[in-house]
Amino acid sequence: MPQPNLIHHQTGSKADIYLCGDDELNRWALLHRRQICVESEQIWFAPPEYVIIRKLQYYREGGSEKHLKDIAGMLTLSSGQIVYPLLEEMVKRYALEMEWQQVLSLAR
Repeated sequence: MPQPNLIHHQTGSKADIYLCGDDELNRWALLHRRQICVESEQIWFAPPEYVIIRKLQYYREGGSEKHLKDIAGMLTLSSGQIVYPLLEEMVKRYALEMEWQQVLSLAR
């Protein structure tokens, strides 16, 4: 099933929508979601670590480098919001070390 997303046509900004499943990673993401005020509205967002892990999994499954580029962009734009020790622990837990190294080499 394709990943649903929202596109703001005036700016071209895109937001991925992650439907909540019933696996360990989804449960973790739901417990750690973040509420952010956007134009006076409170909106819930998935933690960036979750988004990165999911995109690494999507890359492993389908091979689309778009996911790696998305993650590299996240590392540039949202670096201060990412808990790197947690992310590296999750990369190991889900055996995504090879995919993560590809992102790091792209982000340099």
